Amino acid sequence: MRLRTLPLSTAGIILGIMLAMKDHTVPWYVILLTILTTVSLQILSNLSNELGDYLSGTDGNGRQGPAYSMESGSLTEDEMRSAIRIMVLVCMISGLAMIRSSFGTVLCIAGESLVVLGGLAIWAAMHYTLGKHPYGYRGLGDIFVFIFFGLVPVMGGYFVSAHTIDWFTALPGAAIGLFSVGVLNVNNMRDMESDAKTRVTVPLLLGLRRARIYHTILIVTGWLLMAAYSILTATTVFSLLYILTLPLYVRHLTCIWKLQQSELDPMLPMLVLSTFGFSLLAGIGNLF
Repeated sequence: MRLRTLPLSTAGIILGIMLAMKDHTVPWYVILLTILTTVSLQILSNLSNELGDYLSGTDGNGRQGPAYSMESGSLTEDEMRSAIRIMVLVCMISGLAMIRSSFGTVLCIAGESLVVLGGLAIWAAMHYTLGKHPYGYRGLGDIFVFIFFGLVPVMGGYFVSAHTIDWFTALPGAAIGLFSVGVLNVNNMRDMESDAKTRVTVPLLLGLRRARIYHTILIVTGWLLMAAYSILTATTVFSLLYILTLPLYVRHLTCIWKLQQSELDPMLPMLVLSTFGFSLLAGIGNLF
């Protein structure tokens, strides 16, 4: 299930919920079901990604990083497919329960819209590396990660909690989305040699040096967007609590430029946890 990536999936949704809590009362069970749905989608994505990489041969071509279940032989293809079916069902049940608990019914415009969005999220989670035309193998993963790890969880979490759309939340949503793309970019920079045999990724298109420049742009732009949000909406100094994570991002970028390609794996969980801390502090600061 790649547990070290799960904080990234919760970062955006927690921020969206906490932004809504400033002016709205959000029941605990809505919060719980919203987080459960988000984590379930992330697990579905991770399982599907592993199966897709295994079937394409990507995981067997000298990939860096931790060994996965199918690669090590601890899970068979049939067992992984069963796990994926179970997680699809979990996503559907938790998603429908989230909508029902928040809006009182699924049969309303908001509920039906979220059902469609949830269906798209399930499709995106499964088809990064699975299917006849996996978008992750065509250099499109960055776009989908930006949408479904940034804009959708932050703005969607706010909408489920507040029953209204705040377009200003697109700024922190985009920031979290860019940091999430950064996580994918670290992964793809690390695996450039093995990926070159089976897929197309942004680092392969750019080359390692330009991929590092691209990574720097992702992180810096994310911070600028969050700064713009603070300028437009901040009411107290506590709204700037997320600045406490800035040294972590500076350290991360320094290592991205200094480390060899084979040494980049620790930078992935570092950025995941930095983004989670960033979101948590931004949300907490918003409540004061």
